[in-house]
Amino acid sequence: MPVIWAGVDIGKEHHHCVVIDADGKKLLSRRVLNDEAVLGELIDDVLALDADVLWAVDINHGGAALLIGLLLNRDQPMVYITGLAVHRASEGYRGVGKTDAKDAFVIADQARMRKDLGLLRPGDEVAVDLRTLTTRRADLVQDRTRAINRLRAQLLEVFPGLERALDLTNKGPVILLTGFVMPAAIRAAGVAGVESWLRARKVRGAAGLAAVAVQAAE
Repeated sequence: MPVIWAGVDIGKEHHHCVVIDADGKKLLSRRVLNDEAVLGELIDDVLALDADVLWAVDINHGGAALLIGLLLNRDQPMVYITGLAVHRASEGYRGVGKTDAKDAFVIADQARMRKDLGLLRPGDEVAVDLRTLTTRRADLVQDRTRAINRLRAQLLEVFPGLERALDLTNKGPVILLTGFVMPAAIRAAGVAGVESWLRARKVRGAAGLAAVAVQAAE
């Protein structure tokens, strides 16, 4: 069992590290630059407190990669606690608001109390695959968000009423825009015409969507 626990709240440019002992007493609290030399000094200072230390981080990629690499190169044991778990746990700790120092303390304390956290290991095949999949999913979500924002901006120029009426995060309204964009065309087709066109393309809630479109066009 470790003698001390070092929790690190990961940031893009800076991290905050808090070290506690078995009683939860704070031994060190420091904000450090995400820089190899500075992080090396931090690791040395923590090991000077006690060599038997368990490190814990709330992010296992991106801005945390340098710190994780340095720790693994020095054979330091390390666990990962999700940001969601840290957020939920922090509600049970006294303190005002959210700060990096508080989050780092929560990370260290959760690592001290929890026994269900797996150690981070370099080159873990499952971890690599999961990271690839989640990164790809994040890219797709961002691409879709950008496409919806561009579509909204363009629709706002030609048909503001319809832009306000449609939820373009749903499939049906997007399909509608592939056939009807201008108010005159929607008015000419009428509710029945728009509904029939949508049903032919298997859009759910075709009647309600057609009514919304015609109302906006009128």
